[in-house]
Amino acid sequence: MNAERPPSTTLVQNAESRHWWKRWWRRLPPARQDRFATLAPLLAVLLFLLAIAVAITYLRLEELDREQEAVTRDVEYAQQRLRLRLLERQEQLMRVAREISDRAIEASEFEFQADALVSQFPELQAISWIDARRNVIAVHASPSAPARMQRLPGSTLTVSETDGSFELARDLSQPVYSRPLAEDGAIPSLIVQVPLTAQGRFAGTVMGEYSIDGLLRFGIPPEVMARYAVALMDDRDRVLAGSLQSPNSVLRLLPWSDQPLEHAVPVSPVGNGLILKAQGYRTSKDIVGTGFFWVVGALSALTVWMLLGTWRHTRRRVQAQQALVAETNFRRAMENSMLTGMRALDMQGRITYVNPAFCSMTGWTEAELVGRTAPFPYWPDEDQELLTARLEDELNGRSTPGGFEVRVKRRDGSIFDARMYVSPLVDPNGQQTGWMTSMTDITEPKRIREELSASYERFTTVLESLDSAVSVAPLGSDEMLFANKMYRLWFGTRGQGHRELVELAGNQPGPAADDGDAVDAFAGMPTDSLTDAGSENAEVFVPELGRWLEVRTRYLTWVDGRLAQMVIASDITVRRNAEEQAARQTERAQTASRLITMGEMASSVAHELNQPLTAISNYCNGMISRVQESRISQEDLLMALDKTARQAQRAGQIIQRIKAFVKRSEPNPSLSDVAVMVSNAIELADIELRRQQVRLTPYVAARLPPLMVDPILIEQVLINLLKNAGEAIIQAGRPTGYRTVELRVAPAREEEQDVVLFSVRDSGKGVPPEMIERIYEAFYSTKSEGMGIGLKLCRSIVESHHGRIRVENLYNGDEVVGCCFSFWIPVNSRLRPEAGETAPEPARPSDTERAR
Repeated sequence: MNAERPPSTTLVQNAESRHWWKRWWRRLPPARQDRFATLAPLLAVLLFLLAIAVAITYLRLEELDREQEAVTRDVEYAQQRLRLRLLERQEQLMRVAREISDRAIEASEFEFQADALVSQFPELQAISWIDARRNVIAVHASPSAPARMQRLPGSTLTVSETDGSFELARDLSQPVYSRPLAEDGAIPSLIVQVPLTAQGRFAGTVMGEYSIDGLLRFGIPPEVMARYAVALMDDRDRVLAGSLQSPNSVLRLLPWSDQPLEHAVPVSPVGNGLILKAQGYRTSKDIVGTGFFWVVGALSALTVWMLLGTWRHTRRRVQAQQALVAETNFRRAMENSMLTGMRALDMQGRITYVNPAFCSMTGWTEAELVGRTAPFPYWPDEDQELLTARLEDELNGRSTPGGFEVRVKRRDGSIFDARMYVSPLVDPNGQQTGWMTSMTDITEPKRIREELSASYERFTTVLESLDSAVSVAPLGSDEMLFANKMYRLWFGTRGQGHRELVELAGNQPGPAADDGDAVDAFAGMPTDSLTDAGSENAEVFVPELGRWLEVRTRYLTWVDGRLAQMVIASDITVRRNAEEQAARQTERAQTASRLITMGEMASSVAHELNQPLTAISNYCNGMISRVQESRISQEDLLMALDKTARQAQRAGQIIQRIKAFVKRSEPNPSLSDVAVMVSNAIELADIELRRQQVRLTPYVAARLPPLMVDPILIEQVLINLLKNAGEAIIQAGRPTGYRTVELRVAPAREEEQDVVLFSVRDSGKGVPPEMIERIYEAFYSTKSEGMGIGLKLCRSIVESHHGRIRVENLYNGDEVVGCCFSFWIPVNSRLRPEAGETAPEPARPSDTERAR
């Protein structure tokens, strides 16, 4: 016997059983809860639609069953009416037969009674008195009877005319009906044979002939004829009278079944030879029921569609919310981690937002700044009026696109320089709601820029202040490799002045007898002994200038390996005049001349200092534009700042490089990767090209050998050529789609040696033919604002690496469509790395891909 459970335990179990589904529901994730919450109404609607369909189908089947019962009942009723009518006519014919058998009437009386019956009952077409030998004794036929029924007394019936019914009536001694007679083209008829007896013997028959069509018209009740398609058929399903519907018009029990709504019964007493069949007419459909079904179905389908649409909209909304949350978190993280200060003002000049970087720069918290109006706490006291005027310009939309520099005061009272950029703050509806200001601390970049500018000015001043003409030219050639300002002032840019000074000084050697090098006429000469020899001085008088010059010559190996001669000409006219005036003082005076070697550095200083400054400016402009457009990540910003710092460091290193260059006059070669050099050059040059809307297409061949070069100098050459290409395209006024620069780096074969060929192709207007010879001259430029030192420096760098540089115009027929600057560096260089230099590691795939 089981112990009775305590009431408390039962209540606890019931509570747990009632709430288990709540715990299950709460454990489901929100996405699945939304799915179940949407599927439940959808399932309910589908079940409702199924219930409506089942109910309507059930009611329709019930209605069809009732219609089938009505058809059966009406056909049975019509068969009974037709049977009674035949039995009545049979009784009347049997009465006539009894009178004939009793010899109560004669032939004339028979015809009279037959006429009365035919006239009274239209379906009865003819009545005949037949003796036992098939002879017609008397006959009466309806005027409308067919010709075969219009018999004459005395004629004899054939067996085919009675269809065996005469013999059957004789044998059975009772009324017999024949099979329906339906000859081709004849009106179907039915014969009834009523036997005659005389003293117990067969004496013939009274034959009545019915029109089957008349039986249908007068024997079937009119209400049945009006309700159904009624027909009399034989046992071979031939329609004898009436008509049946076509299969497409028959009312079927079910729309998808082939069974029609009909009923057929044999007509008694004829038997199975005559069948009464009725079919239900195709009446109009149940518009109300069917319409209700389709309305309910359409509403249910609409509800299902709306539920599915709501489900899909809910899922999209959840996804959008998740994406919005992720985007908001990402933007908040990006704003919190960026180094640029952001400040938002409303249209009245009230601070509405500051990011952590802005608070970190100024030292004030967000709560202390938001809601403040001018004057702001980070404004220096002495700049209040200036900053107030700038704020008015900012609120009125008169701020400069390039930004402006301001001084900002920190909370501790210290001052730092900053650059601020202002842009409209527009809401999603396109309405301006305020102004967004970005602030960057430029104290350190400004200091570096000022130092670089001062250093550049010092070196420029030194070079421009030289009072001696310095020139370098290959032996026996008019080509000028270098000329300073004083030389250009005295002799112009050609090499005739250099050659004249050499000839006047008498230090011009003769060329070798066998000119084996088309580039250098003095190839094969003992350059080592010449360059190791000391310099030679000579005082000459130049009639064109009317001056006495002290000419100092020295042989040297040029940066491209060729033998060259340097001439330093100092104006000693005053001294010579003084010597002529005071001979004694002339003997005791010592020739005061200076060996100036910094002339060669003029173009290098100007260009190398300009490169890092340009790179710093481009990086800053790029960061500013991307910050303004809010499409720069922290990693990209840090990368750009790091590169800016490295360019500043590079500018500082230039000074050290120049000092070393003065002592050595040679590049600092190292085994360098070509792809890395190209990648570094593209990173600097592409900034300016993108600003000019010029498309750069680089191609770097795979597996290039490392080169023994100074990588910074080679990068400088590439950057200068790429920038010149972009400026040439802009000067040509090419449409944006035709602004293309192609950089190709590939191995080649030049002057019987393996080299790496660098070529830069642009789509500008090319170089005029008359300027090609002078394009490498110092301080000569095809641009109105050009310094004229870029290509000169490029040539010096390439030749210092024992390479060559050349330029050629690109033609399309007679039209110049571009220009190609190319230079090559030998793979097996005669340069050697400094002590401690080792071959670099191969370039990383990312660097190579970026270079491409």
